[in-house]
Parts: sequence; C-alpha cells; structure tokens
Amino acid sequence: METVLLVFYLLVAIFLVAVILMQRSSGGALSGLGGDSGATSIFSARGTGNFLTRLTAILATLFFLSAIALSLLYKSAGPKQVSILEGAQAPATQNQPAEPSAPAAPTAPVAE
Repeated sequence: METVLLVFYLLVAIFLVAVILMQRSSGGALSGLGGDSGATSIFSARGTGNFLTRLTAILATLFFLSAIALSLLYKSAGPKQVSILEGAQAPATQNQPAEPSAPAAPTAPVAE
C-alpha cells in the first residue's frame, strides 16, 4: 500500500509541474513548445486557460491529500529501523593499563 501511494504521489507531482509549465504566463513558459497553434486548436484561448486552471487545482488537491495520507501512513507504521547512533554499543572500558602488543626492538650496543 505504501509503495502504491508513493508512486501515485510522484506521478501527481510530475503532472502538476508539467501542467503549471504549460500555462500561459507573461514569459510564455512552455506554451510555444507545441508550436502554440496545436495547443490552442482544441480549445479556445479562454477554454484552455480555464481547463488548465481547473486541472492545476485538481492536481494540487490530489498532491496535498496524498502527502497527508503518506505522512499518516508512515507515522502509524512506526519506526522500522533503529538509528545507527542508537544501535551502537559503547566500547568496554578497561581498568588495566594497556600492555604493549610487541616487544621493544633491540638496541645497538654502545661503542666505548
């Protein structure tokens, strides 16, 4: 269930970005991508604006609802993994002084 909702959330986010970029703005945005005549031939100029505005509102609502649903779903599932810092154990302390692991290197005799 979590995976399906997450994939739905990502698809809605991608479509929302695409619809927002297709809307006509003062800069033109991506309205010229299709030659600008193909995008407006199906709808009138006003109809296209209304359609994209409604589609943006619907996608934004779906985006926020799925985000809330994901947060509630993951919150109710509880923590599945322990943090690395919480799972680490403190090293055992030694009360004895450390012994050298290797004997000291022999020294050269001193010349008289």
